[in-house]
Amino acid sequence: MKTGIIGLPQVGKTSLFKILTKAKVEDRGYSREAHLGIAKVPDDRLDKLAALYNPKKTIYATVEYADVAAIGQEALKETSFLTNLRNVDALIHVLRAFEDESIPHVGEIDPLRDIKNVEFDLIVSDLTQIEKRLERLQKDLKKMRTPDLEKENALLLRAKEALEQEKPLRELDMSDEEKKLIRGFMFLSQKPILYTLNLSESTTLGEDLEAAAAKNKIEEAAVRPNAGVAAFCGKVEAELAEMDDEEAAEFLGSYGLTESGLRRMIRKSYELLGLISFFTVGEDECRAWTVPVNSRAQEAAGAIHSDLEKHFIRAETIHWDTLLTAGSEAAARAQGTLRLEGKDYPVQDGDVMHIRHSG
Repeated sequence: MKTGIIGLPQVGKTSLFKILTKAKVEDRGYSREAHLGIAKVPDDRLDKLAALYNPKKTIYATVEYADVAAIGQEALKETSFLTNLRNVDALIHVLRAFEDESIPHVGEIDPLRDIKNVEFDLIVSDLTQIEKRLERLQKDLKKMRTPDLEKENALLLRAKEALEQEKPLRELDMSDEEKKLIRGFMFLSQKPILYTLNLSESTTLGEDLEAAAAKNKIEEAAVRPNAGVAAFCGKVEAELAEMDDEEAAEFLGSYGLTESGLRRMIRKSYELLGLISFFTVGEDECRAWTVPVNSRAQEAAGAIHSDLEKHFIRAETIHWDTLLTAGSEAAARAQGTLRLEGKDYPVQDGDVMHIRHSG
């Protein structure tokens, strides 16, 4: 699963990417190629499980990020730029909310305006794509009317109507069958989006992060379908990236923070992709595994190894905090809190699982 980082020029988009992924990137100049990198998903639950087992390795879930070139109508006409953007599963839209005279900015700093402008560009791109497909569909329907073509035509007409009302496709109510029908188009305004405010440094940063959405008048975006809001301070995060854990904790405390805005943002982008984590634990390794929400136990076994899915028998299951309270799997088994679940068990975020198999 890949998340694309988008934004207007000079918003701190590439700086955020570099802090997230620790990737070393060069100035892309006139190139439209995306920078690619992977970030660990911070997880206090896994940290606590690792403290209980003291394993040789602790492996976190990851999210892949793509830092694409600055967005705009002209960029969206370029094939390479569109390809980079369409190939992501969700978007982080970085918004400038910081003041810095050394970094140029056209007009007043206004995140709400920037959201509307970029959203409009995404909608226009999708509308152009739909109009071209509908034109072709009309010709195909005149030759032969099939149920599949008629379904696609009806859905695209509904999508076109929504876009003409400047409603992004992520807010259009669609069945799973309808989503599957248009998946190949990879519409930009259909992708889940996390609006991320890049704030100025301040002595009250903890309070500023909490109040950022309301202060910048984008709190409505946080409750819209398949969308969310996060905030961070690029300058502070860049300094944190150079510190060890002890220094970072002290530094955050000076701002009234217990964790960085970046950690919260990574978790939100993970949730926005519709993902959850389950854990496997032991003396050799404690690990977070990524599966889509509503995955069954047998499918979760497949995330570990295809043979486990094929030869699945049962999953020994316990929620992470129940295991911590018990102190060990043996104690949990004695207390009756370690359960045996079948292949259709819906995996819960934070489950600890041991897969029994016949392989």
